[in-house]
Amino acid sequence: MDATGVLWGLCADDSRAAAALAVPFLTPLAINAHHPHRTAALAVLSGPARARHHGVASREEFLLHRNDPQRHAPDTHDDYGYEVTGYPAGWSVAAARAAITTATTALLPLLGDSDPTVRVDAAYVLATAADPAHTIRIALANGFATEGDAMVRAALLLAAAEITRAHPYPPTVRWLRERWHDRAEAPEVRLSAAVGWLCLTDQSAPEELRRAVDTLADNERAHAMEALPWMSAASGTNEPGLLRCRRCMLHPEEPDPEEVLWDSLF
Repeated sequence: MDATGVLWGLCADDSRAAAALAVPFLTPLAINAHHPHRTAALAVLSGPARARHHGVASREEFLLHRNDPQRHAPDTHDDYGYEVTGYPAGWSVAAARAAITTATTALLPLLGDSDPTVRVDAAYVLATAADPAHTIRIALANGFATEGDAMVRAALLLAAAEITRAHPYPPTVRWLRERWHDRAEAPEVRLSAAVGWLCLTDQSAPEELRRAVDTLADNERAHAMEALPWMSAASGTNEPGLLRCRRCMLHPEEPDPEEVLWDSLF
């Protein structure tokens, strides 16, 4: 197994204490345009900085950073619980995010890379950084203004929403509303904006948003949007992430396909 595979394995096995230590060493590889393993390093860079997010697609928890030391007492371990080693998982996640935050200046230029996959993954990484001065959000908005790839535009919106969930900023909420409301936008962009907006507000979903999501979120588009790491992480058994978000956020009365599958086995 290669090194990035080992890192993913550690995260999957809930052993982030070791994986978090790799983040400062992966960053130089990720920002080196000539390194042969650059894209692989970037793709796994934020893995240690996220926990308890796989299969999560509800308004209450999607895009949520639980380990905010200003809102959680140190002895609660930030609602992440413990790793299999007994180490508080929240501490590992916080360490990885701190390392990414330190590397923000080096990572921001990747939002302008010629490879759209790099731009998507860079947005995913930067979304885990602390951004109290709005530096990253400004870069995401500037990138969105010039970005021509619909999937990258969608990624920039999800990154902005994730950062804003950790560091509330009302202008981002208004921006997302404008994006899902704009029928001239690409469907992927409108859908990502709608999902992000739903996670940043307690308001009931407007009927226009419901119609837009139900119309645009078909199976073909949902599978295409699995290219966005937020959506692939949210996916469940036989349910792409976008459709899982639609069901959990707008149609919670619908049965969970994963539960239906398990019930059919017993």
